[in-house]
Amino acid sequence: MFWRSVVGKLWITFLLLVSVVLAILSFLLLEFFQNFHVVEAEKDLMQTATKITVMIEQYDDRELILETVERVKDPTSRVVIFFDDNDHWVSDSTDNDLPEITSDWITKQDDLVTVLETKNDIKKQKQLPNENEVMIVGTAIQDDSGAVYVYQSLTAVQETTKQTTQIILLGAGIAIVLTTIFAFFLSTRITSPLIKMREGAFELAKGEFNTKVPILTHDEIGELAMAFNRMGRQLKYHINALRQEKEQLYSILSSMVDGVITLNRKAEIIVSNPPAEKFLQDWHYEHNLAPKETKVLPEELQELLAEVIASEKELSKETFIQGRNWVLIMSPLYDQTYVRGVVAVIRDMTEERRLDKLREDFIANVSHELRTPISLLQGYSEAIVDDIAESKEDKNELAKIIHDESLRIGRLVNELLDLARMKAGHIQLNKETVNVQLYLERIIRKFQGLASEKNITLNLVLETKVENLYIDPDRIEQVFTNLIDNAINHTEQKGIVSIKVSALKDFLQFSVIDNGSGIAQEDLPFVFERFYKADKSRKRTKAKKGTGLGLEIAKNIVEAHQGSITVHSKLEEGTTFTFKIPNISEKN
Repeated sequence: MFWRSVVGKLWITFLLLVSVVLAILSFLLLEFFQNFHVVEAEKDLMQTATKITVMIEQYDDRELILETVERVKDPTSRVVIFFDDNDHWVSDSTDNDLPEITSDWITKQDDLVTVLETKNDIKKQKQLPNENEVMIVGTAIQDDSGAVYVYQSLTAVQETTKQTTQIILLGAGIAIVLTTIFAFFLSTRITSPLIKMREGAFELAKGEFNTKVPILTHDEIGELAMAFNRMGRQLKYHINALRQEKEQLYSILSSMVDGVITLNRKAEIIVSNPPAEKFLQDWHYEHNLAPKETKVLPEELQELLAEVIASEKELSKETFIQGRNWVLIMSPLYDQTYVRGVVAVIRDMTEERRLDKLREDFIANVSHELRTPISLLQGYSEAIVDDIAESKEDKNELAKIIHDESLRIGRLVNELLDLARMKAGHIQLNKETVNVQLYLERIIRKFQGLASEKNITLNLVLETKVENLYIDPDRIEQVFTNLIDNAINHTEQKGIVSIKVSALKDFLQFSVIDNGSGIAQEDLPFVFERFYKADKSRKRTKAKKGTGLGLEIAKNIVEAHQGSITVHSKLEEGTTFTFKIPNISEKN
């Protein structure tokens, strides 16, 4: 509304102020002029009376005196001259409402009679018998016992006062009108930049920080506009800085592997990142919560939150959700000395726990693999030392067993060292271009004798015309040796082992296929892990027991060639190991 605006308030303030001042001035001026007119009228009447008394005292010609009196006096007034007690004269007047007064009336007025008795002047306002109010003055004739009275109706004075009042009120009205216009103009001038600042403030509230208020003056309002524009620039700078910090914080939280959740004292989630949300989803799924309950904080976090707020110390807890190990680390957040909430770090420790278990299993497996040959070495060496083997043939047999077991220990240690170097990325590939068919035929000839002993057919199937391949022939031969050896050892009499070569878009694919005992489905995901033991159908005989590291070494060799290796198998139907090598015929 207009009356609630700054313009309306300033306009009303100016108008009320000027109106009050003008009202007071008008009242004082009216009082002043009213008294002034009365005093001036009395002064004029007294001057007329004085002149008449002087003439009476100086001249004896009554007709001249009376004629002169008619000319000297105000036409609207009357003059009463008392020459003595029985002789008085009353002048004419143009005011028909002004009656003549008689000597009897004057003598009955005590204040008027004093002029004759005390020779003192008087100035009085009297009411005539006809109820007209008059202003009357009187002065005594010094050389005689007479007096001169001059009186005039108050209507003339009141008329003059009325005209003066009209002029004063007209001036006050004009002043109020001018003040209204001036106040409205001034308030508009003052509030116009304020209105622009208000509009600019609304724009700032909407996020338009480039809004500028025009500087129209160089006074305090102009300085306020300059300060407003400076504030807008500072707000834009700080908002951009906050936005950058927020985006940086969001990027950091989003890129973190650990989950982060910020909670207040009421256990309400303020900030969370994707890993934390994934943990919450898993927890809700684990506890069969409905979608509307997905904002419920896990009990583990609620309990930990209460403990952290109570103790004001960092606490941690480990939980198991959806087959994964999670460690919850919660620290208090302070507002000065008051704990306003907590920040929870949710760390997935599944891989660490798995690696710990692998290390433990590795140590156990290595110990197990070394214990048997060491026990054999110790036992048979003691037999030789104690001369238990009497004949030379017995001693040679014991020495051969000791030699075989020592070679087995050597192979295990060497394969462990090779595997460690491969895992560390220190594998060295001596690549060269080889003819695929000749290369594979040579490898097959190496296993032909072992296959013939078990009456197993060993085939080479070439489904591609690729002649040359750029590889490390010794390392790839190690892969083939392991795969073909496993296939022959786990294939029964009269079985078939095939090596198939096929070309893909950018790779050359090699498959080692047997129709042997196969691998159980639950063992397939773990066949490339070191020392993993499958079911009994895949175990080797004592004479051909290996180290359990061959498949993992083969996998590392293939991956070093930028390839991949997979396995498919069914129990009692056979196994297929497939690996792919980039189809490169020579070094670029």
